Amino acid sequence: MKTSAAVSAYIVHNRTLGKKYVWQATLLAAFTRSVGDVGLHRITPAMIKTFVNHGQVRDINKRIRYSVPARFFRHLVTRGRLNASPMPTLIWQRTEPPRTLHIYSECELKRLFAAIQEATVRRSHIDADTPRTFLLLLYGAGLRRGEGLRLGLGDVDLAQSLIHIRETKFFKTRIVPIGAELSTALRPLVLKRRRDAGNGPATLFVKRDGSPLSIGAITCTFKRLRRHAGLERKSDVRNQPRLHDLRHTAAVHRVIAWYRSGADVNDLLPKLATYLGHKDLSGTQHYLTMTEELLAKASSRFETFARGPHHG
Repeated sequence: MKTSAAVSAYIVHNRTLGKKYVWQATLLAAFTRSVGDVGLHRITPAMIKTFVNHGQVRDINKRIRYSVPARFFRHLVTRGRLNASPMPTLIWQRTEPPRTLHIYSECELKRLFAAIQEATVRRSHIDADTPRTFLLLLYGAGLRRGEGLRLGLGDVDLAQSLIHIRETKFFKTRIVPIGAELSTALRPLVLKRRRDAGNGPATLFVKRDGSPLSIGAITCTFKRLRRHAGLERKSDVRNQPRLHDLRHTAAVHRVIAWYRSGADVNDLLPKLATYLGHKDLSGTQHYLTMTEELLAKASSRFETFARGPHHG
């Protein structure tokens, strides 16, 4: 079997499982070009090493270029299409630590929103209302950046205070209820877009020229916003507060609020996982970075439990 045919079948297999499998498919296409459309049995460890190392400096990029073909060949071996995987054994040396999540404090969030007007000058591709509403949505509803960018005008139900999230991970669609304050904050932009949409794109978030808001445009705007708000880390260039950290922050702040109110956090965590669109609780646990306040609340709750009902 030739490489291109095997790769095409493998991509179809992953997509039938409900995966989007977009960037992985692009990577496997590059792999096919690198080794050539040869018979699978002719692919050697040296050919794979060349692909993994080609043009790559950062260790994490090499790992990604290694892991996708590795899963591809494992799939072929388990189904009897290859006797053994040609993947070479590579020793990885971490050259940089994993990124540190940033959980915004309430003070930092206020500084971000206060700096929006200054950060969206007239020459900016987007006006002030767009990042203000976008950030409120990421934090208030715990959305992923892509979910927010893909929102259509028909996905926002102001009357019911609901947001329909489509084309998310594993092709899931979920309905996210939002609070009255967030619904009120969304209303001006939604009504304006409904008036202006006409025959143009029916997306909620657009640039000044009416074209759909891109991840590049909102990311550049956020970097300016972060600088104007004084949230840049001079001593740690790599681990800067990110736009996606608003989703982490939303989860952590929600759990802290539950602890403060004495709610049953163990019972509520699965509900939070569903709200965030995770398959299971393990996905949500990644977001619950143990901030000092969250640790304090959890410790206090455990001490109360440990003392038992007969202790004051």
